[in-house]
Amino acid sequence: MFATRQFTDPEEALAYATEIYNANTALLRDAFKRFSNGGMPEQRTRACYPFVRITTDRATHVDAREAFGFVAGPGVHQTTVTRPELFSRYLVRQFQLLRENHGVPLEIGVSDQPIPVHFAFTDGIHVEGNLDPDHLRHLPDMFDLPDLAAMDDRIVNGTYEAAGAQNGASAPHPLALFSASRVDYSLHRLRHYTATSPDQFQRYVLFTNYAFYVDEFIKLGRLLMERSEDAGEREYRRQYVAFVEPGNVTTWNANFDAPPPGQETAIAGIPPARQPQMPAYHLQRADGTGITLVNIGVGPSNAKTITDHIAVLRPHAWIMLGHCAGLSASQRMGDYVLAHAYVRDDHVLDDDLPLWVPIPALAEVQLALQEAVAGITQLEGYDLKRIMRTGTVASVDDRNWELRDHRIPLLRFSQSRAIALDMESATVAANGFRFRVPYGTLLCVSDKPLHGEIKLPGMANSFYQQRVEQHLKIGIKALELLRDNGMERLHSRKLRSYGEPAFR
Repeated sequence: MFATRQFTDPEEALAYATEIYNANTALLRDAFKRFSNGGMPEQRTRACYPFVRITTDRATHVDAREAFGFVAGPGVHQTTVTRPELFSRYLVRQFQLLRENHGVPLEIGVSDQPIPVHFAFTDGIHVEGNLDPDHLRHLPDMFDLPDLAAMDDRIVNGTYEAAGAQNGASAPHPLALFSASRVDYSLHRLRHYTATSPDQFQRYVLFTNYAFYVDEFIKLGRLLMERSEDAGEREYRRQYVAFVEPGNVTTWNANFDAPPPGQETAIAGIPPARQPQMPAYHLQRADGTGITLVNIGVGPSNAKTITDHIAVLRPHAWIMLGHCAGLSASQRMGDYVLAHAYVRDDHVLDDDLPLWVPIPALAEVQLALQEAVAGITQLEGYDLKRIMRTGTVASVDDRNWELRDHRIPLLRFSQSRAIALDMESATVAANGFRFRVPYGTLLCVSDKPLHGEIKLPGMANSFYQQRVEQHLKIGIKALELLRDNGMERLHSRKLRSYGEPAFR
């Protein structure tokens, strides 16, 4: 039905990919509706994702300052595409860079990668829920189901090897880090874990491990949506168009003289009956460059899970804001720790990212965090050092590490020069490195277990009241600084290898 076509205009290429995707997912939805209503098709219904491909026979010569947007060398480079309307800005930009750097046409067509019937329903559906036992038994015969072999992270991990030559032609090189089915899988997981739609997520992300930060973010988000009579404050608030909470509950910004486009017909959402595992909140800008906050809870497994899935949205940066144990006697409760290195005792990424791989601090993020701390606290120079230290953060997978024999962990902390300990920061940073997403960590000392100051209810409540609001404002300010400094400076070459797929 759809022939492979060549395009020189990125917008037209995207439109054709969208046409293919919409037609093929509609085909699956219609067939499944008939199937779930009792029909039994005579043959299997299959529809496939659109692909984008470029073919070049020349060596790559680009501006050495560029970090992405070009292929590593001659050959055929291809990827499958899903949800083109959700990723429209991102895809058009990647298409533009390919055209600018290689000057060859973009080929758009239908791939041979089937769309699992579950993923044809972008809002999610319990496909098996309404099927009788006979139809449930025949479901795999009638439709393609999610295939884990087609959605692994070999490209991301650098272990992907193209299949051997077929019919005289070698398999295409990957053009993107994720296949379409891998993206679809994560989009559905995000809805499940956070109780908000993937299209609500913004491109700058804060992670936290305490609900106190969520409470402050909700208070701040709702406040920014209220109308201000102060001209300067109103102008600041107008950069954000809406605040979205779990269940897609939306508060629109009252500082606009006329409703933003789409506000008139927007669905306000319904609060979930119970809180999701990792609730997400979105301070939205019209171009998607607002700020999302996710409460990831406690532990490296949660940190890996949520970053595995948010990565497919190709955020511009993510930052971990949380509490930590201070390991130095000179630290005080409420001091900040700006991580410049990590001890990875979390172990959840050992098979994906070997421990010998360094996780470097990123200068752009470090400077933004330091500037944000100085700006919010109104301290600078030597005075700033009184409340913030730069150093190594150790992340562990055992919350009760204090109850073990201290000799081995204390030796590791001492040898690594660690000044703080938590359970999530190294995981968030390591997955940022793995997924080529700029990352950073700013923690706040909430206890000092090696020095007799353990976290008890009375001490913790006083600490939270004093520091959480300030800490959150620092995180927001840092992301705003990164956004204002420009995406080109943020997405540097530090996170890219020498044989990378072209897409950011």
